[in-house]
Amino acid sequence: METTELSELFPLFTVAEPETLEWLLSVADECEFSAGTTLLTDGSWGTAVYFIESGWLRMQRKHGDRAITQAVLGRGDFIGDAAILDEPPRATEAIALTDVRTLGVSAQRFIQALFKDPQLHHKLLQHVVRRWRQAHTLLSLRHQPVLVRLAWTIVTIAEEYGTPTEEGMEIVNLPARDWADLSGIGVDDVANLLAKWQGKGWLELGDRIMCVTNLKQLEHLTGGL
Repeated sequence: METTELSELFPLFTVAEPETLEWLLSVADECEFSAGTTLLTDGSWGTAVYFIESGWLRMQRKHGDRAITQAVLGRGDFIGDAAILDEPPRATEAIALTDVRTLGVSAQRFIQALFKDPQLHHKLLQHVVRRWRQAHTLLSLRHQPVLVRLAWTIVTIAEEYGTPTEEGMEIVNLPARDWADLSGIGVDDVANLLAKWQGKGWLELGDRIMCVTNLKQLEHLTGGL
């Protein structure tokens, strides 16, 4: 991978110095994980940052006998940074939903890059704030109708990671339980809403891919949240 590809693929690196990108590429390890593989679990957080080149990841937290889906991440995002800068998360795992390819940078190398490049450091802070805003918005949706909460979740994932096609925006299609966890609504509500929206022609559901064919309509449901 060239430095221009790195900065185009990962928004975090758009402001990084060319020398920083060259150095990161020289110390990064390319890793591939098959669907269902656990990338990070208790004891392995804080050792490296993984930048997602392709594929989809699920962040889940163990709660009793069940794993609750907390986030879904795709191409251009990264995981592991918070565990390096703060305490490692507890009972949290990163699972490959599909085949995933990443660039792995050790914790020490990542911190060195932040010290070397103030612009990269600042960009990371912006990314952290954006994550906080999304979490705050989701929390504020607790009193909104279920269709607003699910629509916001789908729109957010589509805008962050979706692949534009002639038919619409393609994202990973999750099991109903995962959509329910992410949106904070019931599984039956998810099934009913997805079936309704598919019937209206707003999205198409495949085995692994959801094509959002009318993103504007779903955005309208969220009321601009």
